[in-house]
Order: sequence, then structure tokens, then C-alpha cells
Amino acid sequence: MDREIFTNEEPTASVMNSREIQGSISRYDNDEENTPDDTRNNTPTRSTYFEQKIQIPETEDYKFSFRKLWAFTGPGFLMSIAYLDPGNIESDLQSGAKAGFKLLWVLMSATILGLLMQRLAARLGVVTGMHLAEICYTYYHRIPRLILWIMVEIAIIGSDMQEVIGTATALYLLSNEKLPLYAGVLITIVDTFTFLLLDKYGLRKLEAFFGLLITIMALMFGYEYGAAAPNQGEILKGLFIPYCSGCGPTQLIQAVGIIGAIIMPHNIYLHSALVKSRDIDRSNKNKVKEANMYYFIEAAIALFISFLINLFVVSVFAEGFSQQDNNKTVYEECIQHEIAYAHEFNTTNPQVDILRGGKFLGCKFGQAAMYIWAVGILAAGQSSTMTGTYAGQFVMEGFLNLYWKRWQRVLLTRSIAIMPTVLIAFFRGINDLSGMNDLLNVLMSLQLPFALIPILTFTSTKSVMNDFKNGMPMKILTGVLAAIVIGINLFFVIIYMRKLPSHWAVYLFVILGTVLYLLFVIYLTYFCLVTMGVQCLLKLPFSNSLGIKYELDNKTNSEISIDNLSSSYRSVNDN
Repeated sequence: MDREIFTNEEPTASVMNSREIQGSISRYDNDEENTPDDTRNNTPTRSTYFEQKIQIPETEDYKFSFRKLWAFTGPGFLMSIAYLDPGNIESDLQSGAKAGFKLLWVLMSATILGLLMQRLAARLGVVTGMHLAEICYTYYHRIPRLILWIMVEIAIIGSDMQEVIGTATALYLLSNEKLPLYAGVLITIVDTFTFLLLDKYGLRKLEAFFGLLITIMALMFGYEYGAAAPNQGEILKGLFIPYCSGCGPTQLIQAVGIIGAIIMPHNIYLHSALVKSRDIDRSNKNKVKEANMYYFIEAAIALFISFLINLFVVSVFAEGFSQQDNNKTVYEECIQHEIAYAHEFNTTNPQVDILRGGKFLGCKFGQAAMYIWAVGILAAGQSSTMTGTYAGQFVMEGFLNLYWKRWQRVLLTRSIAIMPTVLIAFFRGINDLSGMNDLLNVLMSLQLPFALIPILTFTSTKSVMNDFKNGMPMKILTGVLAAIVIGINLFFVIIYMRKLPSHWAVYLFVILGTVLYLLFVIYLTYFCLVTMGVQCLLKLPFSNSLGIKYELDNKTNSEISIDNLSSSYRSVNDN
């Protein structure tokens, strides 16, 4: 085993009024000189995001304070950007074009579910002082955590590819199709490094810049919403009547795609890390409780704004595009506005993506509407690229205890994302590039269990959260919802797999991958159930070989506080 359980350590003051936390795992080596303090001092500098901590103003009591809310404002808005990336915008316009207003209730439900999961992520970071990747490093054995790291990295790279596609498409529209698509893809390398220079101007200025990008998206897509003037009664019906009359397989797949696009696995890891940027006295239970409250309020506000922006996009295309039985009306409007690309809509099969969506708006409301759309897409691509970079760095540092400079991390992720993207853009064209979004949504849907199961596991474990662990109602609610989301996303993947070529090699690859995938999901679920208290599972003959029985048996003999666990994290020498 690569870990040693401390059993003779004196319990230190924990986050909950000096109550010892039963069962935390502390991963020290036997080297007595490798103390937590020494190791932390010799560790490379952490993420730039944490070089500055925001101080929380003191108040006489624990009543609600707008000053405190402002101090906590930032992480939730950075997290909410993942709900506004080009993949989500693509999903929104497809939903509006294919189902009209009928799937708005799915969008709202997915956003509420996302808020519940983000709440768990924020609570984990606040209570423990560690983010989810660090907790996984501490509790899981080496092989499972390496697999987890790979899966989360795949999700981050897939998301980055969507951001590259969105940014390149926006530049293509803004240049009036004069800038080659592959050139727009290559430009995304340079602009990302430029924006990373904002790190040097301080945390609050960085958060303000993200707020500016969200404001730009709200104004751009809000303008389109106002120009389209959708039927407000239909919007209310779509939001509050959970039914889709006259819907078929196309609309069902689109509903599943909405959930897959909204809840992104790496965003849960990101949010659990971002909340560490505030200076919270974790030795004071009331301070921790207060921080959890303010972070939840901030996240709710941020996701409400993101929901409104998504609502704008769905409604614009529901009002304009889905009302047409064919493209005849759009074609006539293009001719009326003397739009050069009118011929693209002179077909009987209406198709819409980020590129054609912008052109449709140009035909409908004039050329300015297309440029406004492109600016909104550009803001979405740039903001989500930067938060994806932070997520990637936190994940690498947490799972591997490996520290890279941010530009190195950007270069790695963006290089992997750009290679297939630029090849498709150069040799195939915009249609195939836009079609990649479906594949990437499937890819990220597959990774969802590798964020949901760990966050449910550790926020429901007393040894990690103590008084702040999930109660039984919350365990049941979040567990059932997570199971539903995972099931829906797997259904989405199965539907997509039916489109693959009918060849024995393809079938063999899919079957083998599915078996390995399900085995790992079962392992994580088993670990989750055991830590939640389903001790009867430990009687199964294979539990010992999984390492879970060993951990839990030893955990009951140790009394290490969360503070001690957190300080010991960096002292691990993972041999």
C-alpha cells in the first residue's frame, strides 16, 4: 500500500468547534523529516488564482450583509461560464429550431440540477479547504485516481475543442467569411495566452473581466431576443408545463443533449477549487456555515443569469426558425436584405448551427444582427477557454501533485484540442467542424459520472465533512438525480453510437470500451455506497481486493481532523 494511516496523532482542532473527525485518511510517508510544514514550504507555488486571498469583512453578527455577499462574489460567476460555452449555445439553438419552446422546462430543470451539484462542490471546498481533485488524491488508490484524472482531462480537452470551434466560427462571421476557418482556429492559440496576462492584475480584476464577458453575452443575445420578440405566453408554457406535445425521437435526443451540455464534469472540480480564494476561518463553524450560505446565493444568482442567456438563445430560434416548415421564408428574407449567402437557405431541409444561426439572424434582422451574434459567440468562447484552463490546472495539481506554469498547461491542452480541429477545418470545412459538437457532447456526457459520483461520495462522508455532510434526504435526492442524469447521458451515447459505421472492428472497440467503462463506474459507485454507510457491501468477497475494506477498517482507528488532513496533503511522496 502507498499510504500509512496515522493512529497515534493527537487530534487537532477541526472545522467544527474542535470536534475530532473520525476516519480521515492522512497520507504521510515514514520519513520523519518530511513534515507537513517543510513539504509545503518546498512545494512549487500554487495556482496564480490563489496567490491572493480575498478578505471577508467582519460584522457584529451573522445577519445577511451585502458587503459580505460582494466579498464572496466571483467564483460562482466563473463557474457559470461553463453553462454559456459554445457547446451550450449550439444546444440552445438546436433546441429552439427543432422543438420550439417545448423544451424550456428541460433547460430550467437541468440548470436547477446543476445548481445542486455546484452547491455540493462549493461546500466541499469551503469545509475541507481542499478541492475535489485533492480529496480524490487523498482517498482513492493510485490506479483509480489516475483513471479519474484521464477521464476529467478528456472532458476538459473536449470542452476546449468546442471553444476553439466557437471562437473560430465567430471570427469567420466577423470577417465576413474572408478569414479562413483554419486561420481562426490557429488564432485561438495566441489570444488565450494574451488573456492569461490578466493574472498579473490581481484576482478581483480577473473576476471583473469574466463579469464583463458575461455582460457582453447578455447584451448581445438579449438584443437578439428583443429583435425577435418571441411569444411570451409560449415561453411561460414551455417553462412550466413539463410536456412536449407532438415530439418525436429528434426532440427526445435534443432534450437529452440539453442536460449533457449544461452539466459539465470538469466544472464541478473547478468550482470546488475556486471557493478557496476567500479567506475563511475554517476553525469557526459559524464562519463556515456563513460562507456556504453566501456561496450558494452567489451561485444561484450566477446560474440564473446564465439561464436567462440560454433562454434568450432558445427563444430566438424557437420564434424564428422552428416556425418554418421549410427554409422558403428565410430564403426570401435573405433576398430582401440582399444577403450574399441566401442560397444556403434555398433548401427544403432546414439546418441550423452556430454558423447558420448567425446567418439566419442576418437574414431576419439585418447584417448587424449577425455581427452581434458573432460577438456573443466570441465572448462565450474566450471566457470558457480561460475557465477551462483553470480547471485543467487544478485537476493536474490535485490528481498528480504536479505543478505547471499556466502557459505550459494552456499549450498542452490547446495543442491537443487544435490538432484535429485545424485538420477538419482545412480539409473538410465548416459543416464538418460544426458537426463535431455532437460528438464532443457525447464525449463529455460519458465523463459525467467521474465528477458526480466522487462529489456525492465525499460530501456524504462524515470523515470529510463531519457536521456538514449530506443528510439522508439530500443523499437520496442527489443520488437519485445523479443516477437519472447518468442514465440519460448514457442513453444519449447509445443513440449516437447507432450512427457509427457497421463494422466488426467498430463493434469490438465499442463493446470493450463499454465493459471497461461500466466496471469503473461500478467501482466508484461501490466506494460511494460503502462510505455512505452501506457496510454490508464489505462482506462481499472481492471488497478486500478493491482496497476499500482496508481503508475503512483503518479509518475507524484514526482521529485526524480535516485541518490536519488538508495540511498533510502536499506532504505525500507517492512512491
